[in-house]
Amino acid sequence: MVQLGVNIDHVATVRNARYPGQPDPIESGAEPDPVRAAHEAELGGADSITVHLREDRRHIVDRDVALLRRLVQVKLNLEMAATDEMVDIAREIKPHTAMLVPEGRDEVTTEGGIDAIGGGKALARSVGRLKESGLIVSAFVDPDEDQVKAAADLGFDVCEIHTGPYAQVFRATGGDLRRAELREAISRVERAGKAASDKGLRFNAGHALNYHNTHLIAPLEALDELHIGHAIVSRAVFIGLRSAVREMRDLIARFSS
Repeated sequence: MVQLGVNIDHVATVRNARYPGQPDPIESGAEPDPVRAAHEAELGGADSITVHLREDRRHIVDRDVALLRRLVQVKLNLEMAATDEMVDIAREIKPHTAMLVPEGRDEVTTEGGIDAIGGGKALARSVGRLKESGLIVSAFVDPDEDQVKAAADLGFDVCEIHTGPYAQVFRATGGDLRRAELREAISRVERAGKAASDKGLRFNAGHALNYHNTHLIAPLEALDELHIGHAIVSRAVFIGLRSAVREMRDLIARFSS
């Protein structure tokens, strides 16, 4: 069955909206705590926990990553920019997977995949340093076969295919598979995933997936893991995180190959 990775960044977003700028928010009694959220997600059936430690620390902070690495019982996937600071942190913390993503100060969320084709020696150096520490290294890439092949050449172990463009088309078409543009959006993800699998990389997918559009991605051949965050945290506001994760896991199980 396709595995479910749960991104808990936005639990920290809620915390930091009320308790901003705290290097250790718990000293201020800050809540909700993303470390507790990880535990609830695990009990709901999450196969991995994802957090993105951003340069500006807008949600997840260093304290969160350190504690999560010690306390999570499943895989920890650390999203990060390919900077010396983040590579040093990952080499020290040693998450199970380090996923390199592009990062912009003005973006609300990650807006596109990393440029594996144009990344050159700097990106190769980051990948090499992470792998020297025994980490599995993942690239978040757009659904483009050339980008996937370049990621393989750089030494990545995993490609997470960016499903944001697919999600936009799904919303525009109402999920109507009679629409050619929706079928093509799915096919782009599928072709990129096949390119990853053919190169010996794990094929993961994520971004903007929710309870309405995941069912058309979950059945793709060779898909290993789906990473979903905002939709699950949003659903959790109404039914609790454990139940929201369980609902998504059940949906994936129903539709995955």
